[in-house]
Amino acid sequence: MECITALLPNNCSHNYDKIPYPSVCILIPAHNEASGIGMTLSSLKSQLTIKDRVIVVADNCTDDTAKIAREYGVTVIERNDTLRRGKGYALDFGLQYIKANPPEVVIFIDADCIVHPGTVEKLAKTAIFNHLPVQSTNLLKPPQPITPRHAVLTLAFLVKNLVRQRGMRRLKLSASLTGTGMAVPWFLINKVSFASSNIVEDKQLGLDFTLAGYTPIFCEEALVTGYFPQQQKAGETQKTRWVHGHLETLRSQFPKLIKAGILQKRLDLIAIALDLTVLPISLLMMLWFVSAVFSYLMAMALGIIWLPVITLIQGVLILIAIVSAWMKFGRAELPTRMLLSIPFYMFWNMGIYWSFLMKPQKSWVRTGRD
Repeated sequence: MECITALLPNNCSHNYDKIPYPSVCILIPAHNEASGIGMTLSSLKSQLTIKDRVIVVADNCTDDTAKIAREYGVTVIERNDTLRRGKGYALDFGLQYIKANPPEVVIFIDADCIVHPGTVEKLAKTAIFNHLPVQSTNLLKPPQPITPRHAVLTLAFLVKNLVRQRGMRRLKLSASLTGTGMAVPWFLINKVSFASSNIVEDKQLGLDFTLAGYTPIFCEEALVTGYFPQQQKAGETQKTRWVHGHLETLRSQFPKLIKAGILQKRLDLIAIALDLTVLPISLLMMLWFVSAVFSYLMAMALGIIWLPVITLIQGVLILIAIVSAWMKFGRAELPTRMLLSIPFYMFWNMGIYWSFLMKPQKSWVRTGRD
C-alpha cells in the first residue's frame, strides 16, 4: 500500500515562503569522524544564516574530529563517557548544552553526510509551521563503479526512506525518523527521552513522539545523502545494526503500539505498528519463498488449493511494489541487470538474520569509514 500510494501526486505540499525563518541550532553528534566531518560542515556552510548555530558533539573521540570541526568556525563540545556509549547519549549531551539558550528548532545531522541546498530552511519552516517533528529524505549513494550488492542495498534504502515515507505522507500517516535530516521544534524536545543506548535510537525516537501525540511528518523536498562503506566488513557491520535494531524494535514495540492504538482509538498508532512489520526486502522475499513452498506442499498433500493462490497473490504484490518503486524512483541510478542480483543478496543476508536468532546485537557499534 505504501509503495503504490507513493506513485500518486503530492497532495500534502505547502508554500512556506511567507513563514518567518525561525532560529535554528544544528546538532551534529560525531564519534571519530575526522574523515568526513569537513564534508558535512562544508555542505552546511552556504545554508547558514546569522540566526543559525552549529554545534558538534565530539563524542569519545580519539582522532582529530574536534580539531577539524573547530577549523570551520562551529561550536565544539567534547564528551568523554566510555560507560554510556551511543548516539542517543551524545544527542542528549548536546541538547543539555543548548538548553541555556534554546533555538526555536533543532536540526539533527550525522557527521558523515551531505546536506543538500535548501534543506535547512525547508526542515526548519516545516517544523515550525506544523509544530511537529520532521524527517527529510535520507538516501545513501552507492560507490562507483556500482556492484550488484550495493545496487540492491541502494534499492532497499530507497524503498524504505523515500518510497514508503512518501506513501505514508500521502496517507497522512506517521513518518519514520531515520537519524539524520531530522528537525524538532524546541518545545517538543522534553516530550521524549533522547538519552538511549538503543542501536536504532532514531526509530525508537519516532515511535516515542508518535505515542506522545506528536506524529512526525515527511518533508520530501529536503534531502540528506550519505555513502555506503566500500569495505565489505564495514558494510556488514552497518547492515547488522540496522536489521537487528529493526527486528528488536518490532518485537518489543509492536504489541505496545497496537494496544495503545486500540485503547486510544488512534489509527496512526496502528498504522505505524503495521509499518514496523514490513521486513527488510531480502528477508521478506526469503519468507515468501518458504511460505510458497509450504503452501504448494500443503496443496499436494491435503488438497488445500486456495493456499498456493494466496501465496501467489502475495508474491505478485511484492513484485509490483519493488518494480514500481524502482521504475519511478531508482531506474536512473540502478541498472536493470542489477535487479537480478536480489536472489544472491538474499543469501548474503542469511547470516545476519541467523545471528539475530543466535546472538542479537544489542550494543552500539560504529560503522568503519573509508
